[in-house]
Amino acid sequence: MTLLDLPVPATVVSALRPLVSAEATAEAAAAATGAAVDPADLEQAVWLRLLERLADQGPPADAARWVRDTVRAEARRARRTTRRERPYRDEHTPDPAGCPERAAVGADERRVLRAAVERLPGRCAQLLGAFLAPGDPTYRQIAGKLGMSQGSLGPIRSRCLGCLRRMLAAEVVAPELRGKER
Repeated sequence: MTLLDLPVPATVVSALRPLVSAEATAEAAAAATGAAVDPADLEQAVWLRLLERLADQGPPADAARWVRDTVRAEARRARRTTRRERPYRDEHTPDPAGCPERAAVGADERRVLRAAVERLPGRCAQLLGAFLAPGDPTYRQIAGKLGMSQGSLGPIRSRCLGCLRRMLAAEVVAPELRGKER
């Protein structure tokens, strides 16, 4: 039996909803001085803990106390997690996407991709070239440009991408043997 299979009486949910909401809002406001905690996230965590408890032990004897304790515990856990998390990129460092090396590598990758697309057989070169157009055209625009039905674009695109994958996989050079492999 999974948590989703558990019957949660509507009376339990309707009785606890205002208390869970009030406690989560109060705890999130109290936490505003430190790490930010979203009240909706706290509520969701409490409902999940209630489902887990119902699966293991049944409903709590003192529901109000259980809700208060659980909200506080989840808020502490959320604050701990927030304090330990580090941003992926520091706000003071320049954006690596704007560096000249990244731009050169990106341009080279796009050039290689376009060259590979142009070598595809049949209408695949036209179709994938249209999908790579800079204006991000819609399926309707591509179908009109190529004189194809809009419904056939997806299956044909899928076959063309498979062909492109096979073609590029055949061009990949195996790495040289080093050290003990010789």
